[in-house]
Amino acid sequence: MPDLHYRLVNVFTHRGGRLTGNPLCVFEDARNLDAQVMQQLALQFNLSETTFVLPSARADAAVRIFTPQYEMPFAGHPTLGTAFVVNSLNGATGKLTLEMAAGIIPVRSEGNRWTLQANAPVWRELQEERAQLADMLNLERSDIGERPLWINTGKEQLIVPLTNEQAVRRARPDVPKFAAVTSIDGHSTAYVFAETAPGRTLARFFFPQGASMIEDPATGSATANFGGWLIAMQRQLPQSFAISQGEYTGRPSTLLLNVDAQQRIHVGGDVVEIGRGTIHL
Repeated sequence: MPDLHYRLVNVFTHRGGRLTGNPLCVFEDARNLDAQVMQQLALQFNLSETTFVLPSARADAAVRIFTPQYEMPFAGHPTLGTAFVVNSLNGATGKLTLEMAAGIIPVRSEGNRWTLQANAPVWRELQEERAQLADMLNLERSDIGERPLWINTGKEQLIVPLTNEQAVRRARPDVPKFAAVTSIDGHSTAYVFAETAPGRTLARFFFPQGASMIEDPATGSATANFGGWLIAMQRQLPQSFAISQGEYTGRPSTLLLNVDAQQRIHVGGDVVEIGRGTIHL
């Protein structure tokens, strides 16, 4: 097997900090890899996601996304980080499309800022009672805001509005109770958020891993699903938010959400490359 070249990038960086945002490993050419090896490499790097670039007849590149445990049809920071790498490999046009299991995702850039257009959302009601939801997050029932929903713009996640910033900060999910509430694909996730000022929100994203609860530094897919929640709630459009995430992980991040008047959801943020390497298998 030939050597495998990869790049390390940080996505949704905060105020120009090169070691902020959500880290990603991108393998530049995965044509000689099968899914098993991709999964093993994702576990080797043990980042929230690792991506693999492949040829595509429908887009500028095809992309497969793996967490250390499973493959994902779509994720936000892997989309932007991989677009950054593909753009560099293909000659830096600043506008491209990526073929993923969730569909063709358009991505564009202005300088280091990359923005994707997510799929149109679908949603469904949460079956659990509000008291159960509050209990699994170790919050009060009164902390739960208006109409938590399962939203899917590529990956279904539970979107939970909270009534104030302090409720977001107090959230401490209970692993067994949290893991009992699952998406259509059997995964337990929750994105909690509250508006802190006009056009600004504080958000956190949780998921269990074994007996532990993991908090993600920056979650572009959930940001897109937040946009889907705004559409489901029939909020007046357009809407734009600057979202702070990652404070409690030591990786502060800034994510930008825009839902335009045509209900198109755009998620953006800054991307920086911090290193390159080679794997010998």
